[in-house]
Amino acid sequence: MTNPLLSISPLDGRYADKVDYLSQYFSEAALMRYRILVEVEWFVFLFNDLKLKKTKELKPTELRILRSIYEQFDIVDAERVKEIEKVTNHDVKAIEYFMKEKLKGGPLEKYFEFIHFACTSEDINNISYSCMIRDFIDRELIPVISGLVQEIYTNALKNKSVPMLSRTHGQPASPTTLGKEMINYVARLEAELGVLSCYKLPAKINGAVGNYNAHEVSYPSVDWIDVSKRFIQSLGLDLNLYTTQIEPHDVFARIFDSIKRLNNIVLDFDRDMWSYISMGYFDQKVLQGEVGSSTMPHKINPIDFENSEGNIGLANSLLEHLSSKLQVSRLQRDLSDSTVQRNIGAAMAYCVLSYKSAIRGLAKCSVNKKVIEDDLKDKWEVLAEPIQMIMRKNLVPKSYEQLKKLTRGKKGITKASLAAFIKKLDIPAADKKKLAALTPEKYIGLAVQLVEGYELGITAGQEGCGPSGCGGCGGCG
Repeated sequence: MTNPLLSISPLDGRYADKVDYLSQYFSEAALMRYRILVEVEWFVFLFNDLKLKKTKELKPTELRILRSIYEQFDIVDAERVKEIEKVTNHDVKAIEYFMKEKLKGGPLEKYFEFIHFACTSEDINNISYSCMIRDFIDRELIPVISGLVQEIYTNALKNKSVPMLSRTHGQPASPTTLGKEMINYVARLEAELGVLSCYKLPAKINGAVGNYNAHEVSYPSVDWIDVSKRFIQSLGLDLNLYTTQIEPHDVFARIFDSIKRLNNIVLDFDRDMWSYISMGYFDQKVLQGEVGSSTMPHKINPIDFENSEGNIGLANSLLEHLSSKLQVSRLQRDLSDSTVQRNIGAAMAYCVLSYKSAIRGLAKCSVNKKVIEDDLKDKWEVLAEPIQMIMRKNLVPKSYEQLKKLTRGKKGITKASLAAFIKKLDIPAADKKKLAALTPEKYIGLAVQLVEGYELGITAGQEGCGPSGCGGCGGCG
């Protein structure tokens, strides 16, 4: 095996220990294994489900032999497939010949011509990629992003009542709570996870140009449309009946765009956390032996959020190209989609890296309530909003303009200066009393209730299209 220090890609080098397990989905060996799975299950379907003429009922021992080819597929097998491919110069045909090698001399040798029966290579490829992406999303992507959601949610509940200065355009604005800022990200991520979970991966097995030509000429009495539907659904996929030689990848594009939107929400979270750390709202754990600068000993850098941000950028650039490129193919097909699809794994690995970095960064953070409190307590100008709202309620002319004159661009707005202004207002005593008792820390609206009222949806294992119902993604059928 190549030394990771010599790897061209950081996914196989610097970050290998974090993402190398994804090779079970996206390596070339994994693609071979998925292809064999499709070839084997199609063979079994033709014999045991369809019971085509010239076939027979496969015995349990024969089924075990067949399925062991993909269940026990290992690196030695993968290397053998590559040796065959050097001769065929065709990767899917190499799979067919490999299977025949494995079964040679056994009870199924006389039925070899039913391996890859009526299939074009893209019948095998498109099903393999759909299974691969589905398995990765279900087993890896959703669990890791759900883990990030859970961490943010826990943080939100813990800090639901911590008053905090908001900033709009980077300037002091109406107060919120730290928990409310966190729950916003939970809601956004869950909504997009709901969209992503709606999509069912498509597949086709309709021959060289999508018309079942070889199928129909071989067995004209068979309802091949129904057969293909039943087979595709048996693999947990949806039949796409209308295709050229290739499945057009439209749903792939929707899925990649959805993941890209998920990534953008994580990116927004990364940048906000970076800013909060910069402002001192969060302290970071000191790790023994770690340094933050080669020359400035005091530094603890928010490197995990920066790492997450950088990897999201790489993931999204790949996902954007995948979603735009894969929908376009000349006439019946060209080979450009094949080479591009081989990079799906890189895009997904960068996604996983970014999510894990964000989780790791959040785990290192602890809230510095004193800094948050100090930043808010002297920002009396933020009470200009509630004062002028009470004035408006009481029909005081030019309420906004009066508070603008009092506060806009002014330094040193104090509790006393606001109290003096409130005292002169011609409004009911009860309203004056309410305003006099108001402080920046108390002016947080329904922030606490909003955090308490949120219920985890899809990430807690609920079915459906997110916490607010279907968003019209089109994936539900």
